[in-house]
Amino acid sequence: MSTLLVLGGARSGKSRYAQQRAEAFDGALAYIATAQARDGEMAERIARHQADRDSRWRTINAPLDLASAIRKAADRHDAILIDCLTLWLSNLIEAEIALSKAFDDLVRTVSACPRPLALVANEVGLGIVPHNALARRFRDEAGRLNQRMADCCNEVVFIAAGLPMQLKATSS
Repeated sequence: MSTLLVLGGARSGKSRYAQQRAEAFDGALAYIATAQARDGEMAERIARHQADRDSRWRTINAPLDLASAIRKAADRHDAILIDCLTLWLSNLIEAEIALSKAFDDLVRTVSACPRPLALVANEVGLGIVPHNALARRFRDEAGRLNQRMADCCNEVVFIAAGLPMQLKATSS
């Protein structure tokens, strides 16, 4: 795993798979979290994810400036897990941050990262066309972001029902 993108639907096992892959590395591990606990249900989800990680993990909260968090984590950790790009995208849209600039910065940072890096993202484009303009924009931007990440990552895995399917193999 140099750079790994893990895609899948909700509750498909993406995070568990990415965490297991990252934990195969010795040393200090960085978990870059993009979620924000805005309600009780999300706070519970975050707590469950934290409970699943052992003492080697350090959590870094980066709801907006993901590229900077990756660069800082690479200085102090042996492997990095980002969970998740889809929530990061939601945060960017809500904050009205220029997506193309943020995507470009992320691609440059991921491509240059000297540490093994796993990124988790939801595949949201497999369902029906959303009814409202904001939801359609989100779906379209998530698809664009996933394509950009798949292009710059060495390996891409799609998870369905907890089963990994290799979409792009690690280049040698």
